[in-house]
Amino acid sequence: MADDVEDLNQILTLERIEVNLFRGVAPPDQGARIYGGLVISQALAAAYKTVEGRICHSLHCYFIRPGDPSVPILYDVDRARDGKSFTTRRVTAIQHGAQIFNLAASFQTPETGFEHQDPMPSSPKPETLTETGTDWRRVIEMRWVDGRDMTTSQPSPPTQNVWMRVLAPLSDDIATQQAALAYASDMSLLGTCTRPHGVSWQTPGFQSASLDHAIWFHRPSNFNDWHLYAQRSPSASGGRGLNFGDIYDVDGRLVASVVQEGLIRMRGTG
Repeated sequence: MADDVEDLNQILTLERIEVNLFRGVAPPDQGARIYGGLVISQALAAAYKTVEGRICHSLHCYFIRPGDPSVPILYDVDRARDGKSFTTRRVTAIQHGAQIFNLAASFQTPETGFEHQDPMPSSPKPETLTETGTDWRRVIEMRWVDGRDMTTSQPSPPTQNVWMRVLAPLSDDIATQQAALAYASDMSLLGTCTRPHGVSWQTPGFQSASLDHAIWFHRPSNFNDWHLYAQRSPSASGGRGLNFGDIYDVDGRLVASVVQEGLIRMRGTG
């Protein structure tokens, strides 16, 4: 497990090549294209390198082109604004001279105020789930509450709950923890909107890709511990599916909310 975590630390460690320009790399086992959560996490890490004393509370991003895992990614940070309470950064990810991804993030000076949240859905604890509900994927451990079957063509409701955490400890500083959570937030979410249609990424002829992604960080958390990713999809139309995810820590605190729209279609239909 230590090697896996070293890989995640390497992913989140960027080389500064100019004041606002950074370089990141993808592990060699990424496949034909770079996993979207990797680019989100690296872009957030790049933005954090230009911010002091403030915490990211939201980010919004678009996937423009598939990433090429064989070459580095350049992250160009635009210091859009430094206000009294909030800081805004825009990050452009570049490969082969073209944008592959862009991100806008807002950071806030920590403060206290009104609080409320939706309660965490009732769910069995991750330690009680059987092996059929467990998936070891990249550097994140994931356990599906209702199990996971990528070969079935049986339609099911557009909801799913997944427990997840890093495989072994990471630094507990908030920038690293948020970047790790951002890395994991792209896992399994797009599959929520495919469930009513009985397809998955293993279905012959099925095409899917993340189009945009947004995260709101509500409260600090430690992703070394289990988090429940409660997901639902309210709509699919026009070859696209919309997905919502709420992330709770093991104590039931809502720590982040995620929204993603993705491409979902059978090849030859769009």
